Amino acid sequence: MSNLINLEQVSKSFGIKPLLDNVSLGIHAGERIGVVGLNGGGKTTLLEVLTGLEPPDSGRVSRVGGLRMAVVTQRGVLPVGATVGSVVLAGLADDAMTPGTSGGHGGGSSRDHGGERLDKYGVAEYEWASNSRIRSVMEGIGIEGLGLDTSVDNLSGGERRRVALAAALVRDLDLLVLDEPTNHLDVEGVQWLAQHLLERRSALVVVTHDRWFLDTVATDTWEVVGGKVESYEGGYGDWIFARAERARQADASEARRANLARKELAWLRRGAKARTSKPRYRVEAAEALIADVPPPRDSVSLAAFARKRLGRVVVELEDATLTTPDGRELVRDLTWRLAPGERVGLVGVNGSGKTTLLRTLAGAVEPAAGKRIQGQTVQIGWLRQELDDLPIDLRVLEAVQQIAQRIMLGDKEISAGQLAERLGFTPARQRTPVGDLSGGERRRLQLTRILMSEPNVLLLDEPTNDLDIDTLQQLEDLLDNWAGTLVVISHDRYLIERICDSTWALFGDGKLTNLPGGIDEYLKKRAASSSAATRATDSKTAEAPATDAAAYRAARKELAKLERTIDKLTEREQRLHTALADAATDPDKLITLGTELKQVLAEKESAEERWLELADTA
Repeated sequence: MSNLINLEQVSKSFGIKPLLDNVSLGIHAGERIGVVGLNGGGKTTLLEVLTGLEPPDSGRVSRVGGLRMAVVTQRGVLPVGATVGSVVLAGLADDAMTPGTSGGHGGGSSRDHGGERLDKYGVAEYEWASNSRIRSVMEGIGIEGLGLDTSVDNLSGGERRRVALAAALVRDLDLLVLDEPTNHLDVEGVQWLAQHLLERRSALVVVTHDRWFLDTVATDTWEVVGGKVESYEGGYGDWIFARAERARQADASEARRANLARKELAWLRRGAKARTSKPRYRVEAAEALIADVPPPRDSVSLAAFARKRLGRVVVELEDATLTTPDGRELVRDLTWRLAPGERVGLVGVNGSGKTTLLRTLAGAVEPAAGKRIQGQTVQIGWLRQELDDLPIDLRVLEAVQQIAQRIMLGDKEISAGQLAERLGFTPARQRTPVGDLSGGERRRLQLTRILMSEPNVLLLDEPTNDLDIDTLQQLEDLLDNWAGTLVVISHDRYLIERICDSTWALFGDGKLTNLPGGIDEYLKKRAASSSAATRATDSKTAEAPATDAAAYRAARKELAKLERTIDKLTEREQRLHTALADAATDPDKLITLGTELKQVLAEKESAEERWLELADTA
């Protein structure tokens, strides 16, 4: 295999912190490399040095001549005034005019090239409409409804990221470099992207914390740690094996990390085959390493302990109907009884009512019809999307100790500081004022405080946001020893498979559906539903009179507008979280921002419900 990029003794620092220290490595044609490491450890810096976005402080970076490369960073920077079409299709025009280059954004009016008529996007007229790759990419990552003539200036941050990703994926490249590409994709989008990357012939370098995605696409894994880049053959499962073996050979201070790695490896080896497809590590060595490792959870013991803590009744919904604030029906006639020790993963389409269901279980909203029953001994811990419940005038350790000094986790007692450290706060970081924490750190602190309250029912809404793989492993290890009832909403399929015993879904049909086959069954049902809807739409469009066709087009147009609205509201929500953090010492401003955030969340929920209504007819 030919070398595409080589790094020779490269170093790169920001401030006094060396992120890359004398690193030498190479990327070969056809390789698919996953990059992992702690947050702030240098993963993005490595990508930027590899691709020339940042120069090294020392050392040499060489690239093969005529390298066709596309880079999609987390910055989401697009040309001002450009349209979706000019961004997505510009790379194709550049590839056609100057083969063997990295290309750029196109635009302008129709022109001739080599006797072929080019349209305003710089590609052969109608080529984009008949090009299956372009259509597949735009549908797969969910931007087909935006419209090619829509200005990128009017898009949300998530939409801009997806447009930039599409611009790279439609091209024929030697090397594709992606930084956290799954961040703005749902479960179906992540699966589509993984399959697309497997079918490409180009080399790939991707930073990701999505472990299912990493294990599915990577032929090799780079771990950025301590300024070095450790290289391992294979994906996530192979990297975990190598880590476990390395930790086994380490000194006693690494014993806990060794146990965690071995535990993770044991779950991977004993679980579904899809979790470790075609493992490259030596199977015999892996089996020997995990021979004395028990399953992650003793479900029988945990359930028995949970029954003692909770009694017979946990939380029950009887003949419940759930609605949005403006009265739109989400779920009807739902009877659902959570059992002591039950662990539920909740998935569903946008606007189907997942968060509303979680809020109803928490007792924050009452069902529109029917009733909610809560057991007398139930103590609920609820991880919400909002970050407005943190004491910003305290330091991290003080904020945790404000809840409790020590707790029992399973059969072990741990202190507030120990729990904070397990969730990513080093002893030094525990002295940091809460007001100085990043959004991701505040999320971790919120989770730490909830666990310190010793709840026996946990309701978690997207708990993996902003967590690196090490912190995710620590969270999963904590939950393995936690005896109680758990309901978690997450687009992270690995997390749901890892910590939940059953999966339930809201498909937007007013029902809560049990999925014995887990996420795989969910994706199959969604694919079947989409195929049926497409066939029905094709039939309806062919037979409908002109007035119905006009109504259909209007509905599709409103759907696209609603999708943009939802993404913009999501972006506003994130900005308000940041503003709340910045207004830590201004109580009046905190109240104003909190009120605005609640209004944004209500508008978003309403828009999602209208989208769901239209999706049934369009």
